[in-house]
Formats: sequence, C-alpha cells, structure tokens
Amino acid sequence: MDRIKIDMHTHIFPKHLPRFSEKFGYDGFIHLEHHRTGFARMMQGDKFFREIEENCWNPELRIEEYEKLGVQTQVVCTIPVMFCYDAKPEHGLEIARFLNDDLSETTHKYPKRYIGLGTLPMQDTKLAIQELERCKNELGFKGIQIGSNVNNENLNEEKFFPIFEACQDLGMAVLVHPWNMMGKEYMEKYWLPWLVGMPAETSRAVCSMIFGGVFERLPQLRVNFAHAGGSFLPTIGRVEHGYNSRPDLVAIDNPVNPRKYLGKFWVDCITHDPTMLEYVLKTVGDDKVTLGSDYPFPLGDLEIGKFIDDMNLEHEVKDNIYCHATLQWLDIKLDDIRL
Repeated sequence: MDRIKIDMHTHIFPKHLPRFSEKFGYDGFIHLEHHRTGFARMMQGDKFFREIEENCWNPELRIEEYEKLGVQTQVVCTIPVMFCYDAKPEHGLEIARFLNDDLSETTHKYPKRYIGLGTLPMQDTKLAIQELERCKNELGFKGIQIGSNVNNENLNEEKFFPIFEACQDLGMAVLVHPWNMMGKEYMEKYWLPWLVGMPAETSRAVCSMIFGGVFERLPQLRVNFAHAGGSFLPTIGRVEHGYNSRPDLVAIDNPVNPRKYLGKFWVDCITHDPTMLEYVLKTVGDDKVTLGSDYPFPLGDLEIGKFIDDMNLEHEVKDNIYCHATLQWLDIKLDDIRL
C-alpha cells in the first residue's frame, strides 16, 4: 500500500475578495487584481504585495498537483497577511468569517482532501472565542492558525489565555505561523524579513508561551509551530542557559526549565536540510514532527518531503512524519482521510 501523506502546512485563498478598504473606510486591506489568466496580484491599496498563481485558490488544481507528489490530504489555512489583527475588531471578525466560510466550502466539498484551520480576530478575545466556537461547531474545522504576535503583543499576554483555554476545551489544534516580523522595516534588503525575521518570530512565540506558562497551565493544548519551530530548537541551549543564569529575568512567570517542554508541542519538518531535520527529530521526537510544505509559496518545500524520502530514516519514523504525528496533533483518525 502506498504511504499516506498529509501536508499539514499549506495556504489557500479565496479567488475573489471584497474591497474591504472601500467597505470599511480605511486602508491596509488586501484586494486581488486578476491581471492575467491563472495569476493574480495581491495589493494593499496601490502597493504590490505578492503575485499568486491559480493553485492558491483552485482546489481541483491543487488536488492534481498533490497527486503527482504522492500526497493525499492538505491541511489548509489562510495567508498570514489576511490575519488583519490591526483592523477594528468588528471588521476583523467580518474578514475572518468571510475567509472561514470560503474555506469551509472547500473542506466540505472535498472532506478527504482538505482539512481546515480557521482564522480568528485575535485583537478581541470575546470575538475570537465566538469565531473559534463557530469554526468548531458549525464549520467542522479541526483547529486554527494564529500569528506569532498580535499587533506586536506576545502570545503570553493574559488577554490571549482565554482563547488558548477555549482551544483546549474544544479540542481545537493551533498552528502558530510567523508574521509581522520584528525589525522588518530595518532589514528589507536581501529578503531578510523572511530569512531572518521569520525564524526569530517563531522562537519569540515558543518562548513567550513557555515562559508565560501557557503550556504549564494548559497541558492538553495541542500547538504546532511552523518552519520546524524557527530558531527556537537550534538555540534551546542558549534559552535554557538564560533560564539557569538569570531566573530573575526569565523565570518570573513560570519556574519550569524550558527544556521540559521539548516533545510537548509539534513542529513541522520544513528545514530544507537533512542534518537539521535529524537534529529536530532527536530534540522533540519523531512523533512531534509533521509533514509541512508552506505550499504553494517558493520559500516552502515544494517537493513536499522528497528530501525526507532520500534520508536514511526508519520506516516508522517516516510514517510518523508523513501521517501519524499530524493525526495526533489534529486528533483525527486515519479513516477520516483515507480515500
């Protein structure tokens, strides 16, 4: 039997977006310009953000492309620029509902091919929990995707704790994705926000949740950090040394050694480097490493795990990465996705 693979880190987008800036009366929102067949420009007002291709919004085309790569199921979530955390809360909710409704159409039409992660208006705790409950109870999503910070506030802020608590109570998985990279305005050249800022942002999120006691207070919360946890795992020695040497600065909200939490959360496999993946597997355990690609964007693993196929890993380790770790993170069964 062919190996079952789930790509748990992919992004999808509605083919058409309302002009939110015109609707709400202020700028900062993405709209699309379908300037040629199979392509669209993502625009923020008059500013070009990114060009996307049809595989960003066409679920049938995505299925065809994934079949060629031997992957059966995609976990899909929005592009982080659509978090819109800086919008007025009621507008953030409206955007989240629009995106989640669009995503729900795909997951319900192709339930074996697509698993949805919703987006929330994290700038308002009450509205975020309201939409989280709708994602679970009405739309049938298995989790949510959130940013590594919310308007430059770290994830340990007490205002976010009720959202994480609701995720635990509802059994909703969480994917933390880097965005709004710290220092971006000072390092635009050489694509440094994506190459340097994103890994740092993910470590910022991991450290904030550990030192803020989120994992200690919510031991059943299932969190996955994108891009193999960013720079957190390679710098765990430094993080732990900081905890040991200056507990007066580091351990003020949680007295537990950060190394204790290795293996308590998941990370995807996007390292682009076999040696680094071996280190990640050794550090967190192969049952906590999930197959992710960041499809369909060029900085992702667009061959979706081919470098893992070529590694000398035991069969069970590969099965954990390709399938079982994701099933555990999402709390679903193999029969839920088996074609």
